[in-house]
Amino acid sequence: MGVAGKRMKLVVFGLSVTSAWGNGHATLWRALCKALGAAGHRVVFCEHDTPWYAGARDSLSIRGLTTLVYPDWNSLAPRARAELRDADAAIVTSYCADGREAAALVMEAARPLRVFYDLDTPVTLARLAQGEPPDYLPIEGLSGFDLVLSYTGGQALTLLRRELGARRVAPLYGSVDPEAHHPAEPVATYAADLSYLGTYAADRQPALECLLVEPARRRPSSRFVIGGAQYPHDFPWTANIHFVRHMPPPEHPAFFSSARLTLNVTRRDMAALGWCPSGRLFEAASCGTPVLSDCWDGLDSFYTPGEEILLARSTDDALAALDLDEAERLRIARRARERTLEEHTGARRAAELVAALEAVRAPVMEG
Repeated sequence: MGVAGKRMKLVVFGLSVTSAWGNGHATLWRALCKALGAAGHRVVFCEHDTPWYAGARDSLSIRGLTTLVYPDWNSLAPRARAELRDADAAIVTSYCADGREAAALVMEAARPLRVFYDLDTPVTLARLAQGEPPDYLPIEGLSGFDLVLSYTGGQALTLLRRELGARRVAPLYGSVDPEAHHPAEPVATYAADLSYLGTYAADRQPALECLLVEPARRRPSSRFVIGGAQYPHDFPWTANIHFVRHMPPPEHPAFFSSARLTLNVTRRDMAALGWCPSGRLFEAASCGTPVLSDCWDGLDSFYTPGEEILLARSTDDALAALDLDEAERLRIARRARERTLEEHTGARRAAELVAALEAVRAPVMEG
């Protein structure tokens, strides 16, 4: 599946592409933008300037990508309006700081396809169920968009139609850039029998305690490492759990490659819906590190349990994975990396994005 065809210009109103601090949107967009740029497409990415991202921005050099970091919506609106005049598609994403304003501007634009990309579909649907629609959604829902993309597949696609009026939906899952995430030399600081990379989230905590904290208590001679941001002071640390604060993307390969096994823990709403693989899952597999994951519907459509990924429902399952013999551990890692390079790269997702956009335009072009 290629990304060739008509060269497109995409204008994106999103959370952040310049900083990966505390969010997974940035690394996903970087992989997509890199593949799109390599195929001759252009992306203009608009993001609100915030202190927490400003203090942790990464240096980006991606062909075809222009970033517009703006202080407030009024300062962006004239430039954004001008960029939309020759755009092929305008994409508003979940957690865009000015999502409603951006959606209104996109609806006014005559030329581009109008796209909403929900990178947080389980959160969106959970908030709707609680009667608290997130403020990144247009008040009228998603019926005005030509296409709604979802980071989550399965039943989530039906719910986006039913609950938000989406007319045309398609999954666009997370991905990995193999040139950015690859096997690397181990680093002593990150060395671990079991590692975990992820921002702290209260709804992940029960699974994290079951699959990492409790195994650490039972295996005091083993080494465990957690990397991420926003961990509270009352986190149940043990002497053999080592913490690395904010891990910039360039450090991810060394982090994953330094562990015998790394843990994937899914947020509660994501696990409940299923069909929602995290970007970290693909990153770790691309680095050649065997992954131990919690269980959720649809996981077996991305990796084959027992052959390409290890699953755990209990502390005993996690301990059994730690006891896996070295040869089998390496076999699982190799198979997962092969599957990732075939099916879960940024280039693959970029091709899927272009195909989805072209499919929407096709009836108009044929007429």
